[in-house]
Formats: sequence, C-alpha cells, structure tokens
Amino acid sequence: MAKVAVKATSYCLNHAPEIGLLYGNTPYSERIANPDSEFLTGLAKLAQPYDVACRYAPNRTYVGAMSTAELAVAPKPYMENLAAAPERFGKFGEIMPEDEFIGLLDICDVFDLVWLEKGFAASVKEKLSSHPLMTETQLKRIEEGHEAAAIEAECKEHHALPLYLSGKLVACCRQGHDTDENLSSHVLLENLASKAGATLSLLHLIKNAGLTPADIDFVVDCSEEAVGDINQRGGGNMAKAIAESAGCVNASGFDLRAFCAAPVAAIIASSSMVAAGARKNVAVVSGGSIPKLYMNAREHVKKNVAPMENVMGCFAVLLTESDGQSPEIRLDALGKHTVSAGAAPQAVTSALVFEPLQSAGLKFTDVDKYAPELHDPDVTVPGGAGNVPEANYKMIAALAVMKGQLEKGAIPKFVEERGLPGFAPTQGHIPSGVPFLGHAREAIMAGDMTRAMIIGKGSLFLGRLTNLADGASFMVEKPSQTVAAGSISREDVEDVILEVLGDLAGRLGACSLDSKE
Repeated sequence: MAKVAVKATSYCLNHAPEIGLLYGNTPYSERIANPDSEFLTGLAKLAQPYDVACRYAPNRTYVGAMSTAELAVAPKPYMENLAAAPERFGKFGEIMPEDEFIGLLDICDVFDLVWLEKGFAASVKEKLSSHPLMTETQLKRIEEGHEAAAIEAECKEHHALPLYLSGKLVACCRQGHDTDENLSSHVLLENLASKAGATLSLLHLIKNAGLTPADIDFVVDCSEEAVGDINQRGGGNMAKAIAESAGCVNASGFDLRAFCAAPVAAIIASSSMVAAGARKNVAVVSGGSIPKLYMNAREHVKKNVAPMENVMGCFAVLLTESDGQSPEIRLDALGKHTVSAGAAPQAVTSALVFEPLQSAGLKFTDVDKYAPELHDPDVTVPGGAGNVPEANYKMIAALAVMKGQLEKGAIPKFVEERGLPGFAPTQGHIPSGVPFLGHAREAIMAGDMTRAMIIGKGSLFLGRLTNLADGASFMVEKPSQTVAAGSISREDVEDVILEVLGDLAGRLGACSLDSKE
C-alpha cells in the first residue's frame, strides 16, 4: 500500500462578532421570538473586540502562534490571562478581522450577491492590498461599491441581509432567487462565509507547502453548508468554487458531508485517492459556520462570561505521496463507527480507538496523543457541556483499563500525558480532532512524537433520518524507512551501483587469490 504524507496544514479564524450577533442561530432565533430580550442586550454588551481574539490563548493555539504544550501550562481561565500583545498571524495561518473578512466575501462572490458601501469598499481594498496572500487578480474582484441608500433599499425591499461594523451599515448580502429558499440571502451568506474562510485557509496552505495554486490538482470540501437550489438542495460543489477563488486552475473537487465527522472522513477518502495514484496533491478544506457563532451565548450572558464564540474556524490539509520526511497516515488501521456498534460512549470509543489499535498491533500507550473533540472548555463549561476533551480522555483511559492495558490508578497520568487541552472553536465539524494535525505534524517532524490519533464524531440524528451517531479515526505517525519513488536522484543511484560493483569486484579478487593458494 502506498504511503500518504501530511505535507502541510493551515488553520485560520475569521473574527465575526457583529455577523454573529445578527445571524448566529441562537441570537437570530431569539430576535425573531423576542426582539427586546435581555439576552440580546446582554450579548451585545459582552461582545469582545478583535484585539482580545488575537490575545486569547485557544485562538493563538489554533493558528499556531503558541503550541499545545504551551497551552497546557497556560494559566486559566484564559480570558483572565490574555497575552500581553495581540498576534494576528501564527505559523499555520491567521485571525482575520471582520472588516477584511467582509471584503473577502466580496472577493469570493461571483454573482453580485455582496454589495459594499463605497467608503467601506475603498478602505477594505486598501487593507487587503497589504495582505501577504492577496493577489492583484483577487483584489480586482472587490467592487467600487454602492451608495448606503441603495444598500438600505435592497435590504428593505428585496430581502437582502445587512452587514454592520461598529453599528454602521457597510454591506449587504442579496438573495439569489425571489422564491427559492435555498437561494435566500440568509443561506447564501452562510455559504459565502464558508467559501471565503476555506479560500483563506487554502491560500495559507499553498504558502506553507511552498507550492503555487496551479500545483493543487484536487480539493475536497468538508464544511457543514449545503450548496444547491430547489432542485438539488445539497448538490454542491463548494470545493471547486473554493479552488476557483484561490486560483487553483488545474484543480477539480467535490464535497463530503458527514456532520462533525466530515473532516476525518474527508482526510481518509482523500488519502485513499493519493494512495491509489488517482490524485497527486489533494487539499482537504473547510470553512466556518455562521449559525454556530454564539451558539452557547445564552448561558454565557446569564453567567456574565465573555462569549468567545465570535470566530469561525477554517482549515486546510495537503495530502501527497510520502516524501520520507513528512508524517504519514496509516490506511491499514482506520477506525469506523458501524451501524451495529450502538451509541453508548464505551461502544463508540471501542470502535474508534481500540479496534484500529488492535488492527495495527498497538496498545493504548503506543499513541502519544489522542485528538478527539477539542472544544475550548472556556466556552463549553459555562455553556453547560463540561470539559469535552477531558471527558473523552477519561473514557479512552477507562477502556484501556477494561482491556487490561492500563492500571486504574494510572488514569490521571494517562489523561495528562496523552490528552490535549481544548482550543478549537465550537463550530461543529471543526473541533473533531483535525485542529491538532498541524501541531502533531510539527512534533513528529521535530522528533518529539511518534504517533497521534485523530478522532471525529458526528450526530447523524440531527438530520431526522436516523437516530445513529457516526465517527471515524486515523493515525498519523513518523514516516517509515521506505523511500518514496522519485526521491532518489540519478546520481545517488549511480553512486550506489558503483559502490556495489566495487564491493563485488573486491570479493571476486579475494576468491581468485584463495583458489591460487
């Protein structure tokens, strides 16, 4: 079986507090039912500015401005221990401010859905022209803009959604059809936001890999949004739209949807294509989800906790044939949650963790780090869901005890050594394991880690078609000693042949002397 390498990764956050206040599902639903509620007033007062997002430890870890090891020893709660100075860029990507993100929406819009106010259009184009990844081709896509009155009329008369900055109307997203609810302004804004975030991550991925956009030959999108019209509600293809925006002229692509398990499933499917030789450079990408902004904010406002669900997470992973240096994905020991497995936590953990380890002839302690749902506990604990990563690690450790591979008293040490602090935004598909892949790649290449397991879980019952849950997992580990084809030069081969011939000649000479004696 061909080896598949994790050649590069990228992770970005799109800061979008005002978009979230209007169109995050929790405040949006509240505004319809109770527009004058104390919750909405309180949420607006507690909304955090951009510099806080750039100083917040989980966000900094997500984009690679700090390591997971540094996060593990960082003082908690994170909001009370912000970094001294904001950092926009990390080794993996960036935290993009909301005004530039709205500008990026316009860059990714090919149907004149996004209208920018003239003054805002000029200012955001100037800002984006300084962005290290924005080309002249992309900057030309930013429109000259419209009068504020025209945008207001579009919102009042044609169901466009207004977009604000500091309470000022700066843009709108228009509907794509008068009667098709699948092309409503609300759905299209969600789709454009996901496309824009994924495009940003893909651009960072290409830079991180040292490639050009033309080098990418296939893109797989695994976000949560359904792209289509009334005749094909989820027909797609978000992936190809993202490839177009990033300038990947030689790429094609498709979408893969599996709720929160989609990123892991997409990496497995894409790795299989690379291993089969069907594709060469495959980028797995995902944008963020507007509905998930401020998802747990009702409890945050009640407890007067800063609502940090104000960023949309996105990522990209480049998969190639093994180069003998980059970490490799094991395709011979994949975890899958079967129909018959059931939804009990023990059954899920057994299917996704124990069974693939058993297939590979490994023990629980042979994995350096496990990466299941990496939700930020500063968000989930006050939201009522508890510390999700910690709960997962305790379940993995308990199963190891049941299988006779760990002493009960060693559970706390197992959790501490092989677990990770949560740092991913609560964007559904984003937290399930994949945010650690970049950190794992760094650690494996530095010789600090041998193996990590990435675990994704999904809630299929949300679609009202089945009560089943879902999940998948894979292991990434240091590369095998097998050298990839094409990684040895002709000169290297000639040197080896000459060395072998010289050794053979010496042996023949020795035999000749022996015979004369």
